[in-house]
Amino acid sequence: MTPDTLEGLLRAIARTIVEHADELTALDQAIGDGDHGLNMKRGFEHVAGQAAELSQRPLAEAVTEAGKTLVMTVGGASGPLYGTFFMTFGKALPEQPALPDLAEAFDAAVAAVERRGKSTAGQKTLLDVLVPVQQQLRVPGEQLLARIKQTALHAADATTPMRAIRGRASFLGERSIGHMGPGARSCALVIATLCDFLEG
Repeated sequence: MTPDTLEGLLRAIARTIVEHADELTALDQAIGDGDHGLNMKRGFEHVAGQAAELSQRPLAEAVTEAGKTLVMTVGGASGPLYGTFFMTFGKALPEQPALPDLAEAFDAAVAAVERRGKSTAGQKTLLDVLVPVQQQLRVPGEQLLARIKQTALHAADATTPMRAIRGRASFLGERSIGHMGPGARSCALVIATLCDFLEG
């Protein structure tokens, strides 16, 4: 991960979130308080603004600092969850991570999000994307990035028929069924963009 690659990756993820902000807002308006798109856009715009400086740091430190920025700027429920994921993932990375190191760091980050959100997969949250991706990381082989991308996007789609158990959407009960989870969708977008960028 060279500085140029890291800077490009951070900017690509931010660009994707900005481009899909209206979609994320619409998803959140259906079952939440309607601010997910705006909050995510604001947070990742801040990360993009720091991309040049972050890219000069070691990978673990850069990811950790990006997480701190998300905690401070995203707001709502998503800021602490996304920030917790990035910060935990970064702190768990060794200086020169190999694939098993990435998988272990991902495990630690998912566990931290579960603790922070007091949630598990199956409750219509970003964990419904993170957990299937976590499982894919334990199945090395050909086309890993393509498999991870497909898994993330399909997992977000699979939240549509779920009833929300956690978060503001849970107040709607059965009425939350039939709408994709906005947190799951934004998480899938981040992961899909990362996979596309690294493959390219």
